[in-house]
Parts: sequence; C-alpha cells; structure tokens
Amino acid sequence: MTFDTVIIGGGLSGLISGIRLLQNKKKCAIISSGQSALHFFSGSFDLLNFLPNGEKVAYPQKEINKLIKNFPEHPYTKLGENEFNKLTEQAEQLLKQVGLHVQGSSEKNHFRITPLGELKPTWLTMPQFAITHNDSLLPWKKVCLINIKGFLDFHPEFVSEAFKAKGVKTEIQFFDLPELDRIRKNPSEFRSTNLSIILDKESSREKMIEDFSVFSKNSDALILPDCWGHKNSSLLSDVMKEIGKPIFLLPTFPPSLIGVYTQQFLKDCFTKLGGTYMLGDSVTEANIKNNRVTEVFTKNHGNIPFKADNVILSSGSFFSQGIIADMNKVYEPVFSLDTDFLEKRSDWYNRNLFENQKYQQFGVKTDNNFRGLKNGKPIDNLFVTGAILNGFNPIKEGCGAGVSILTALYVANQILIKEQTYESAGQ
Repeated sequence: MTFDTVIIGGGLSGLISGIRLLQNKKKCAIISSGQSALHFFSGSFDLLNFLPNGEKVAYPQKEINKLIKNFPEHPYTKLGENEFNKLTEQAEQLLKQVGLHVQGSSEKNHFRITPLGELKPTWLTMPQFAITHNDSLLPWKKVCLINIKGFLDFHPEFVSEAFKAKGVKTEIQFFDLPELDRIRKNPSEFRSTNLSIILDKESSREKMIEDFSVFSKNSDALILPDCWGHKNSSLLSDVMKEIGKPIFLLPTFPPSLIGVYTQQFLKDCFTKLGGTYMLGDSVTEANIKNNRVTEVFTKNHGNIPFKADNVILSSGSFFSQGIIADMNKVYEPVFSLDTDFLEKRSDWYNRNLFENQKYQQFGVKTDNNFRGLKNGKPIDNLFVTGAILNGFNPIKEGCGAGVSILTALYVANQILIKEQTYESAGQ
C-alpha cells in the first residue's frame, strides 16, 4: 500500500497533520491503535499557561519569547516566535474550516472551570462549556448545579465549595429519567458516554424543560455535567430558549464525552477528505535504507508493507506507548529513535505528586525541523509530532494540546513545502 504520507497515531496531533495534508490533496493513511489522550480531554485546548520555571503566562503570543530565550529544548523554541504566532492562527482557522467550533484566542488566555470548580487558564474551549475571562471572578451571582441521580463522575459539592469561595451562591439539584434505571444497576455502565445516549433522546426534552424551569427559578444559570448535546446538538439550545436561562457544561471525570466526540469529529473530517484511517492496528517494525524510512509493517497487515514519501510519528507518550520505560531506560519501540531521559531512575519522579515530575519531559529527540534523530542523525523523511516529543511538561506548563497541534501543522507545512520544491525542480 502506497501513500504520500503515513501517520502513526490517530490522536489529536496525527489527525491535525493528516487533515492539513489532505486539504492539500495529499494521499494519507493513519495507523491508530485506538489509544488517545483525547479520551481525557477537558473540553479546552491549552497553548501555554506557565513557563517551565513556573511563571504565569497570560498573553501567549506576546510572552512566547521568554520561553524561547531560556528553554532551548522546548518544541516551541524550535518553532521560533514568528512560526509560533503564525501556527496558532492557522490552527484556529483550521478548526473553524472543519466546523469544530471553539471560543478563545492565542492572544490572551481565558479560564475554564475544572470538574472541581477551580479556574485554569486555557487557549480554546468548546462553546457550550463554562468559562470566565477573570481568574478570580465568575460571571454569575447564583447558579444551579445539576447532577444526574446516581452519577459518580461529577461532584457538584466540590464545585459548590469552590464557587462559594469566589462569592457565587449555589444550589444543587438532581435530574432523573425512568429510562436511566436499566443502566444505573451497573456502576461501570453508568458513565457519561452511556448516559448521553439516553439523555440526548427527544423523549427527554419535555422532562428537562419541566425540571430545569423549576431549578432555574432563582439562578442566573444552570451548570450540568458533560453528558448532553453531542448526539442531539439542538437539544440544549432549545431547552435554553424554553426556560430563558443559559445552560453550561462542565467536564466530568474520564471517560470524557467531549473528548470522544472531538476525536470522532476529527476522524470523520479526515476520512471525508479521503484519508484512510486504520483503527485497531499498530506498527510493529520499519525498514530504513539510505537514511529514509522505506516501509512500515503493522500487526494487522503482516508482511504487506506501507510505503510513503514521508512518515509522521505521532504515537503519543507513555500512555499510548509511543515511548516505553523499563527499569533502566526510556525507548521508542518502532524506529529505535534517540530518546531524552535521565540516567538515574530515582531522578525520574518526585514523591510529591503535585511537584514537577521530570519523566513528563522525556521523549524522542529531533532536529529543529522535527525530524527524528537516530544515533544523533536525523532521518530524512521521518517527522515526529505531539506528546512523544521531549523537552516540555504538558501538565506543569499547560501546553500539551498546543504542542500537539502546532508541531502537527508545522510538519505538515514542511512536507508540503518540500514536495512543492521537488515538483518545481521536476523531480
């Protein structure tokens, strides 16, 4: 099987680079094992919330130079200031083009509300999710927090306490439907993904309007767990019109319904553009000749090779086994690329869970064009993007989604430029 580009990894980074290449008429395939960090998605894409030294970042475009000057291994440093700013705008445009609506801008962070009611800075947030533009002030005087009876992945009590600390009065109510009883008996099935199938049915509309009208009587807004609106996009907006009060969503504990929806949405975009998405498959080995990847082999396709002019490795970090740790080392399992990690294992982690964990910065080494290094030398047609890269801490810096999206776009752009150059030269 021959493609222009083969992408290993079907998460956020792989899908973004694939969509960008397909928009420019390139033939692409994604090989995905099915594991994706998007299943833990909060409903917001973070770009840069803190510098590696802990300094807060409010204006990512204006403040990116502080990072570039002081942290040479960071992926954003490899991009440089101009490319960082250009790519953030290109990312916002691409999401708009494919119909994934978001609120926010790379010029200034806004604040999303976490499942515990805390405020965290972020870049882009799904439109139905609650946000504020002030890090200490919420836009309501009183809200009604609504949970689903028996749902354990959303805790309005924590949200209520956090809101009260910010001067917002709260009221907690519970919503229920008789149809939920058959999945309520098994806690492992009473999860957001299963709940949404029932809650988004048209048959729930009347009960929602009836209950929410009562709940909203003395509140400025209603806040619900993210269990509604993904299978029936008009339901919440219609209910809002009926009750005359705004309704916002908060993320739940995983699995993230908005994450599953976002991955499926981007995957559908990729396939509608003509991409080949191979779900449930994984790359087992690759051939490299004359410093180029010539073939990759997968578990499901045995000895039938995938051939491509370019290969993008977007297989994620430890969670999705893009990199693997044993007692002595961290390694990349497909191409045996050079990895960045500390020699002494006891230096990998901090026993205080909330402190900086150095293992989160481990990953694959690349050159400044994000070509993977093997024995210190870049492989000509193997690019690396997203969480598998070294040199950044997605948790402490709040930059995981930004690195995934921006490096994906950068690499896709580099491939397009390279191929245009070849075409102009008549090769």
